[in-house]
Amino acid sequence: MSRPLLFLDVDGPLNPYAAKAQRRPEGYTTIRPTVGSFRRPLRVWLNPAHGPALLGLGYDLCWATTWMAEANRWIAPVVGLPELPYVDFGTGLFAFRPDGVHWKTEAIVAYAQGRPFAWVDDEQSPQDTRYVGTHHPGPALLHHVDPRIGLREPDFAALRDFATTLPA
Repeated sequence: MSRPLLFLDVDGPLNPYAAKAQRRPEGYTTIRPTVGSFRRPLRVWLNPAHGPALLGLGYDLCWATTWMAEANRWIAPVVGLPELPYVDFGTGLFAFRPDGVHWKTEAIVAYAQGRPFAWVDDEQSPQDTRYVGTHHPGPALLHHVDPRIGLREPDFAALRDFATTLPA
């Protein structure tokens, strides 16, 4: 059996964008990429320890972020990750759904193709959990990360714990 997937959002889990703007969190470095249609460089805080910690969890990693392919250019090298596949959200970026399901959820479920997965993000809701439970035949963990603090040891522990519950 293949390893479970780990879908990674950037802003929130890896970049604690909601932290106090005047104080970079300890252990983080600052990058200022110019991405997409933004006229000014973005302020992004990244922790170089996150890459090795994520690689050690036993998942196949995949970007699930609006950064899409740009995450491999700007994020992966700073946090110590190799180039990763990404969910291509295409024209679905920020598309409103009347059922309250996040605009990423349907594409993530389709990408997983029934494989067990964990998804770390700061925007999931109970509607997303219901959608995944109804439309995804395999085990799934939707793990919320506080965008004020980003990924921490309890988050890594939850991901490790989920992976250990999966059949070998």
